[in-house]
Amino acid sequence: MYNPFPYSLDNKRYHTLTYEYKKRFGCKIAKVSLNAGFTCPNLDGTKGFGGCIYCSKSGSGDFAGKKDEPLLLQFLKVKKNMQKKWKDAKWIAYFQARSNTYAPVHILKEKFEPFLKQKEVIGISIATRPDAIDDACLNYLEELSHKTFLTVELGLQTIHNETAKRINRCSTLEEFKRTVKRLREKNINVVVHIINGLPYETKEMMIETVQYLNLLDIQGIKIHMLHILKDTPLATLYEKEKFHVLTKEEYIDIVICQLEVLRKEIVIHRITGDPVKEDLIAPNWLLKKFCVLNDIDKEMVKRNTYQGKKLST
Repeated sequence: MYNPFPYSLDNKRYHTLTYEYKKRFGCKIAKVSLNAGFTCPNLDGTKGFGGCIYCSKSGSGDFAGKKDEPLLLQFLKVKKNMQKKWKDAKWIAYFQARSNTYAPVHILKEKFEPFLKQKEVIGISIATRPDAIDDACLNYLEELSHKTFLTVELGLQTIHNETAKRINRCSTLEEFKRTVKRLREKNINVVVHIINGLPYETKEMMIETVQYLNLLDIQGIKIHMLHILKDTPLATLYEKEKFHVLTKEEYIDIVICQLEVLRKEIVIHRITGDPVKEDLIAPNWLLKKFCVLNDIDKEMVKRNTYQGKKLST
């Protein structure tokens, strides 16, 4: 089947991470999710209290290791299991749970630098918040970027202030923009997280978030679908207000519209959510991840569209 999109190795009509890694490293790259036991400025009162309302007890690290286990042990356990599927892969240590730059530099070094010595670990990915990178941290990240393939993942979720207040984000769009600029001045790769389906956001608002990102010097994006988890403030709000949760068809439509206005060079690191079944309240359709991915592919073919199409017409 003819595919008009150049940055893909299969039938995807968007810039896949598999393509990007294959082009850069020439082999399969697998990410191992880790829990380094960090906290967050939105939990300890530095910026806010209680965290973002959607955040799980693990701090978005539901598939990371157990924080009471040594990091290298977490890594080796997961790697051993993943090697059954990808025998000849190389590896990225992914610091996923909570804000992984929210500590003094000497602590960051203790967490990150052992992975520089691990065989076939070619990179480190660090998930964090824009307001958890101070000057000392930034300088250390620049140093680290000269030693390994470094990616910093920033949680934005939305550009809309009213939504940010509703979800208790406690971080401003200006902070985000400034942090992206400072990281790029150090030539550090930036991947941005956004969430579709946040309470009371319209399709147009979600597209506006992507259009804003399209103007910034970012290298990748992770698109999530909001999922409501048990024992979170979001679950309480949902029980009280019964706000609309996107259907699978609505989500697919929004994602495709977002991709159409996104620069082709921006790599799609994720395009749907991945909830833990036992904790999920809604939406249940999100549990069938590969069905969602396949339906996005089929709908893009049906519409004869691809990432960045509306930027070239």
